[in-house]
Amino acid sequence: MPVRVIGMIGVEPPKGTTLHVIGGGVSAPFLKEFAQAHEAAGFDMVLVGYYSSSAEGFNVASYAAAHTRTLAYLIAHRPGIVSPTLAARAAATFDHLSGGRLALHIIAGVSDQEQESEGDFLKKDARYERAAEYLSVMRRMWTLGKPFDHEGPYYRFKGAWSAVKPLQQPHPPVFFGGSSPGALSMGAEHCDVFALYGEPLAETAERIDDFRRRAAAFGRVPGFNISFRPIIAPTEGQAWDKAHKALADLEGVNFKRSAQDKSAERMLAIAARGDTHDERLWMPIAAATGAKGNTSCLVGTPQQVADAMLKYYRLGVTSFLIRGFDPVGDTTEYGRELIPMLKEGALRIDREMAAATA
Repeated sequence: MPVRVIGMIGVEPPKGTTLHVIGGGVSAPFLKEFAQAHEAAGFDMVLVGYYSSSAEGFNVASYAAAHTRTLAYLIAHRPGIVSPTLAARAAATFDHLSGGRLALHIIAGVSDQEQESEGDFLKKDARYERAAEYLSVMRRMWTLGKPFDHEGPYYRFKGAWSAVKPLQQPHPPVFFGGSSPGALSMGAEHCDVFALYGEPLAETAERIDDFRRRAAAFGRVPGFNISFRPIIAPTEGQAWDKAHKALADLEGVNFKRSAQDKSAERMLAIAARGDTHDERLWMPIAAATGAKGNTSCLVGTPQQVADAMLKYYRLGVTSFLIRGFDPVGDTTEYGRELIPMLKEGALRIDREMAAATA
């Protein structure tokens, strides 16, 4: 299976060593440049993030899609902020106007406090329950050929219907992430791709096996995405120097971590066991930042990092979300060698596996 490479775009030029690319104001010229840089570098898709105070994701993706030809957009979406019927129509409309370049990433919210700023006072477990009902309604909006009624704990509709169906059939891919029981339950029943933070190979294999069993209970076969911050340089020594500089730049910044973030808890526990795992997985930046924003790093030359990523591909990970601490510069750098090496390596593994089974 061809490997998929996902980046992340923002709407305001970053300054210095950068952890996040969302937030702040909006620069249309920068957004255009950033999206086009990803397309030129060989990325297949980019994540459009979500904070309660950030630029709205469908508008961001629509503008970027108008200035790119092949790049797809993984739009972070929080169930409960708008009606699932409206969200289903918005997604189907974007899917058509972009030529089938849409995926959704479902998140229940960073914290209770942030949700409350948007008028949502449900607690996290209830938000996942609501998200499951929300996705059930969206799926019917996308697929049913006639109006339907729905009455559940969180939503009630009579004659719900969408004349516009997604271009991608049966619907655009739906991603999710999380480690709490509520997140895993929702994802197993309703989502297509489980998005993981970068953990050691052994833990990743365990999580993949566990989630496959959960999804199988609903007759579903999920895909898997994993997120890393590659730190690459022409030599391994230069890559490690670059990693330590990024750590020094970020150590003086005060990062707040949500006490509700179970995935961050897992990352911090791994970081507490040691700085480096599986030779290239480097965790000090995760430890220094409260494990916010996909902060597990792979350090080495482009070939060394590609080889490390391909070990996850052998576990069943077929898409990788990668971004750096110099967002625009790293995007371009990844396209020179890392992305071509990763994609060719995945095809080589596929040929090896096909030959072994022939």
